[in-house]
Amino acid sequence: MEEQALRNLRFTISYDGSAYSGFQIQPNADTIQHRLEQAVYLLTGEQVKVASSGRTDAGVHAKAQVINFTTSSKIPVERWCLALNARLPKDIVAHTAEEVLPSFHSRKAAKRKTYCYTIRSARFPDVFHRNYEYHHPTHLNVEAMREALPCLLGEHDFTSFCTVRTDKEVKVRTLYEARMVLETDELTGEGSLERIRIIVTGNGFLYNMVRIIVGTLIQIGEGKRPSSDMQRILEARNRAEAGPTAEAMGLMLWRVEY
Repeated sequence: MEEQALRNLRFTISYDGSAYSGFQIQPNADTIQHRLEQAVYLLTGEQVKVASSGRTDAGVHAKAQVINFTTSSKIPVERWCLALNARLPKDIVAHTAEEVLPSFHSRKAAKRKTYCYTIRSARFPDVFHRNYEYHHPTHLNVEAMREALPCLLGEHDFTSFCTVRTDKEVKVRTLYEARMVLETDELTGEGSLERIRIIVTGNGFLYNMVRIIVGTLIQIGEGKRPSSDMQRILEARNRAEAGPTAEAMGLMLWRVEY
């Protein structure tokens, strides 16, 4: 009997991470990877191993996560997204599918990743966006926060912005972009600041790196640190010098480039 040829398929998926213990499969936990592999099994009867561009933490979301896996299924590539979505929970959606070279690996081949962290800067939370932004009820000095960002650009050792419990020995990463986008509340008619989006693009990110950068920026915005502290923290290469890890729900994997 002839053995089926394996195909390597790449997908772009989005998910609301609120209900999950992160992307990576864990014992006795509901994860994005588990749900994806379960959907493939329901569709093809195959037990595949799904690789991703990055392992998002519990409560973190993705607008355009990239995954891949190999399959011997002959289902045409253009039918995969509809078939998977019919077997996935409503908070995980496959958008695009394509066949790629056998050597392609969604994490190893990634050149740039962009994350977006959203802060709601308003007295009251937004009930409709509460799972996708961190609510900060008091004033933030956005100019001071913006001034703190440029020193992070380029290649640096980001030990200060990495959780101590990590298996990554090399802490050097390159940031290509670190910027803030401000959105005002048009409903009030006052044009008051409502949302702060912190957008960072890099060749890779350490565990909790974006959330620790944001936690430090929030302290700068609160006036607890000067903007110049960001440079000092970066050079210290000591996690204890940086601010707290910002809450997970404000973080979203925005884009992965190859």
